[in-house]
Amino acid sequence: MATVLVTGGAGFIGSHLVDVLLRLGYKVRVVDNLSSGYVENIKYYFKNPMFEFIKGDLKDMRVCTEAVKNAKTVFHLAANPEVRVSVTEPKIHFNENVVVTFNLLEACRREGEVEKFIFASSSTVYGDAEVFPTPENHILKPISVYGASKAACESLICSYAYLYGFKAAAIRYANIVGPKLRHGVIYDFLMKLRKNPKKLGVLGDGTQRKSYLHISDAIEATLLITNKLKEKFETYNVGNEDWITVKEIAEIVSSVLGLKPKIVFTGGTPDGRGWPGDVKFMLLSIDKVKRLGWKPKYSSREAVRLTAESLAHELSFK
Repeated sequence: MATVLVTGGAGFIGSHLVDVLLRLGYKVRVVDNLSSGYVENIKYYFKNPMFEFIKGDLKDMRVCTEAVKNAKTVFHLAANPEVRVSVTEPKIHFNENVVVTFNLLEACRREGEVEKFIFASSSTVYGDAEVFPTPENHILKPISVYGASKAACESLICSYAYLYGFKAAAIRYANIVGPKLRHGVIYDFLMKLRKNPKKLGVLGDGTQRKSYLHISDAIEATLLITNKLKEKFETYNVGNEDWITVKEIAEIVSSVLGLKPKIVFTGGTPDGRGWPGDVKFMLLSIDKVKRLGWKPKYSSREAVRLTAESLAHELSFK
């Protein structure tokens, strides 16, 4: 049986994808260096004969070669997920995103067995979009090194797909949230409220408005795109049809914990962003993926609340 490779499979999106792939009967190989993933997310599969785990760094070509051997489909989710890191340490995103993607593509070229290559891109490739909802054909003008690295990876993947005979898709995800999430605004708010239940600091002016999608919806869309992939290279937005402000998220998280903290807007940039390079407004057009037969089950608000409830339980808030 051919193997499905999931890079970054111990991470948030990756481990949820692994859960579903194994349930569907696929043979799954995960490669992860555990820099931002957690072995706890996948350890219960270690005795499963349909599961294989490689602890390794994809910056090492030997690891890439071992990872892609006999793999027909590659889900490339390995990356550093912290957008803010690129402000102070841009080289991290170059190495963890661009170099790793190049190495993986080179391994796919040399082994020659990969038929589909699915890449976890990001809405950040658009930067400050001029059109909302933002369609896939919108100009790419990333304003963070993270977004730039994702756009660079898309270009590499596109060229390799055309040159070396496999099909590929870049999935530009909105903010994906759900159980096992260990970064981002919902998790940050929970950690702040654990330290001080009476006060919640919000970076920026709180009017930042973005789309949030529950992980179950994201995985469903990802697998549908994979199964229906026809062109050499395609891009798909995967997000929600609505958006929500950071202030509203702060209120939802506080409500889930049964708290009424004083919300204080602090730091950020003069124009109200959370940090330099933060996209203030993001709402993707999902018309293209909807034409495949998918639509989100949960709204942004529902996804945020469900995530806050899940994380509160996981982190022993209640």
